[in-house]
Amino acid sequence: MSLDSITTSIDDAVSDFFEPVADKVADVVFYTVPVGDTDLPLIVAWLVVAGLVFTGWFGLIQLRKFKLAFDVVRGKYDENGAAGEVNHFQALTAAVSGTVGLGNIAGVAVAVSIGGAGATFWMILCGLLGMATKFVEVTLGVKYREEHADGTVSGGPMHYLPKGLAERFGKNGAQLGKVLAVLASIMILFFGLFGGNLLQANQSYAQLSSQFGGEDGFLASSAGAVLFGLVIAALVGLVLLGGIRSIASVTSRLVPAMAALYIVACLAVILTNVTAVPDAVQTILSGAFEADGVAGGVIGALIVGFQRAAFSNEAGLGSAPIAHSAVKTKHPASEGLVALLEPFIDTVVICTMTALTIVIANPASWAEARAGESIGGVTITSDAFETVLPWFPNLLTVAVLLFAFSTILTWGYYGLKAWTYLFGKSKTSETVFKATWSVFVIAGSLLTLDSLISLADSALFLLSVFNIIGLYLLAPVVKRELKSFLDWARDRKAALVGADRGDEDLESAKTL
Repeated sequence: MSLDSITTSIDDAVSDFFEPVADKVADVVFYTVPVGDTDLPLIVAWLVVAGLVFTGWFGLIQLRKFKLAFDVVRGKYDENGAAGEVNHFQALTAAVSGTVGLGNIAGVAVAVSIGGAGATFWMILCGLLGMATKFVEVTLGVKYREEHADGTVSGGPMHYLPKGLAERFGKNGAQLGKVLAVLASIMILFFGLFGGNLLQANQSYAQLSSQFGGEDGFLASSAGAVLFGLVIAALVGLVLLGGIRSIASVTSRLVPAMAALYIVACLAVILTNVTAVPDAVQTILSGAFEADGVAGGVIGALIVGFQRAAFSNEAGLGSAPIAHSAVKTKHPASEGLVALLEPFIDTVVICTMTALTIVIANPASWAEARAGESIGGVTITSDAFETVLPWFPNLLTVAVLLFAFSTILTWGYYGLKAWTYLFGKSKTSETVFKATWSVFVIAGSLLTLDSLISLADSALFLLSVFNIIGLYLLAPVVKRELKSFLDWARDRKAALVGADRGDEDLESAKTL
């Protein structure tokens, strides 16, 4: 029996077994209610409402403290002797690498096809709201992180839910927190293995083989798939062995480079068609209230835009606090401020650049998709770039590989933290996980396991239910942490100004 027939048999057997389960779970998690002429997934509303609540609770913090957040990333408020493993910039890039990926390339194209160009407007709005949610969850992640004897750090909902709820509500809070923490860990682990690993390997291999190999090429064969999987698994394994320091070292170089590459390509299309920019912006604004996509209508554009943003930046899902918790700081809110930049980069900048590029280029495939034809998201984005850069589809394949690789790394770290919370932190336990993770990379290039990936998506967004309940209950803690950091930052700034200019300038310096 050939390798192709074996993998096909496994694919079919797993899908036949899990497909009914995946469908039933997805029906519950992504339950929809009719709104106008379309359906609204309640899980998306849950995430958007959280963004609205925290934006109001913290007084538009994403706008008021945007500059301060950049200053923290730049190292202006670094603290000597602070516990942690990575600096603010490295923590940010490690977390961003888990959200910036194929969704920014393919998912946005699907959004502006289903919801029309106007979906971009609502996508931006949801990204701005998600900044507040991200601030809250990451602040809690750092405050309640666990520092190990070997100097490593563990954080995330599996830590701040039991510790924070116990601190605020005593015995009853502790019991609720433990239940939520175990459920959160299972959800993170399940999505990590199937969505953050298998899916990324599968899609990156598919893009590589289709672009450079063709259906009859070596890459399209099972042997080519195995070779691809082995190479990626080896690279991932080497980086994972170094822990978050190694992951952050790679992502701090990889994420800015691939984001810059992608944005430059978008700008090339935009600037080549610069006279079309005003009309494109007008199309997006008018389309937000009069959509021309498959969904049609204002509500259709709004829902698709919100859904794309919520699925892309992961604000409220509890995943990013795991990476951010490793930061070197004595003030949890400092990293919370850094984290609010994450949805801005992922959704407001990169997703919007993709959407604007497609609207300006207006490739034929986009028009076909808006008319209801089934066109792949990557195809639409690639066609948009090709109107100006005929060679870019090849470079886009490289970008897809880099996006997928960084996502596998980051979710490998997330999965490891969930694994060690459930099964204990020991060398043997960690080795078992890393070996399992590497095997999934290889399997991802051979198998699709669509039903498991669908089930994993449900698990990830079910995580937001457990996580956001905790965020609401612990929001007062975050407010205290924010005040503590702002007071410290003002005093530090005032001291620096006083040392340079004299004590008479201290009062004027006490603003941020």
